[in-house]
Amino acid sequence: MRLFDAHNHLHDVQFNNNQHQIMSDCEDVGLIRMVTNGTSELDWEAVSTLAKRYPQIIPSFGLHPWFVHDRSPNWLNLLEQKIDNYDSAVGEIGLDRRKRNLRYNEQEEVFLSQLQLSTERNLPVSIHCIKAWNQIHNLLRDNPIPKRGFLLHGFSGPAEMIKPLTELGAHFSFSGSFAHPKKARHRNIFCKIPTNRLLIETDAPYQPLPDNCTTHPLEEKLNHPANINSAYKIAADCIEIPYEALTDLVEENFLRFFGD
Repeated sequence: MRLFDAHNHLHDVQFNNNQHQIMSDCEDVGLIRMVTNGTSELDWEAVSTLAKRYPQIIPSFGLHPWFVHDRSPNWLNLLEQKIDNYDSAVGEIGLDRRKRNLRYNEQEEVFLSQLQLSTERNLPVSIHCIKAWNQIHNLLRDNPIPKRGFLLHGFSGPAEMIKPLTELGAHFSFSGSFAHPKKARHRNIFCKIPTNRLLIETDAPYQPLPDNCTTHPLEEKLNHPANINSAYKIAADCIEIPYEALTDLVEENFLRFFGD
């Protein structure tokens, strides 16, 4: 099988510099392309270093809403340099109104600056959104966006937002963590997403799968990117299509959005 991970954080320090073995495990399950997302100025270099080492990685650079308050005065210029020096994507960017003590007004400003970078270059952009679905929709509706559209990673929004977001150009990624019993709502919502806009992600090392779905366990309950095969199987069961048909579908969607 040819599998594709639309969103992970392979550079994360929690992997304890064990990326070589992790990449070998990923090859064993058929994971041939992955998007590795930086979240702040502190990790952009780690993302680019891994991308130089492993051609399977599409590097993505962005300032996550959780780290807006830590940005330097020159953050946007540094981000632009990273993006222009690599065949990259933009992200992880977004809005988050659940986590306390975040400066929401600054989140919007930072989000729009990064959206503009992706739009000017027509680059893929990966968007984090928590409890800000009306706001994210309005910002995407009222501002230029990349011609290729945008990705709402680990989509957890309400079902009624699927149609208006799809009309704007949204792609939606399914996370294996949706297999947890308490996430039945997430699974049900994904059944309503147009299949030509569906991608699969791990968000590794975050968002671990239930123990009974994990094929590549790690210490400290970390999520291994090679669990992508389980994420595909869970998604196939959820939307009731054969596993092989889903792999073909996701490959087509991934290559159309992220490029070959």
